[in-house]
Amino acid sequence: MAKLIKRLPMLPAERALKVISGRWKAVILYHLFDRPRRLSALQALMPGITHKVLIQQLREMEEHGLVRREIFAEIPSRVEYSATRLGLSLEPILLALCQWGQHHADELNEMDRLADCIIRPRQARDAHAV
Repeated sequence: MAKLIKRLPMLPAERALKVISGRWKAVILYHLFDRPRRLSALQALMPGITHKVLIQQLREMEEHGLVRREIFAEIPSRVEYSATRLGLSLEPILLALCQWGQHHADELNEMDRLADCIIRPRQARDAHAV
């Protein structure tokens, strides 16, 4: 793996949180769990994110080994982003965080203010595709 530009914390839990922290990282990963996507497709799936922030979040995730950027030698050039094996390993963790967030909202009687979880187990998505 390439050297990391920013030093990560030594405590494993703190390291994990540092790597996945960011307003959009979980959402970006969710959209890459299924298949590689172009930058414009990611932008269309997340209308609330600015182009600058999307690029920044993708670069950080690439630096931390969660996302791979592939440049195709075409004219015009095409760039696709995909989740790496390490990035895909976060799927059950993001699902657990989503479920915990629902539990937290339920405990505080705020379920009516909560959006639906977008992280779904791969098996459930695959079953719906059949």
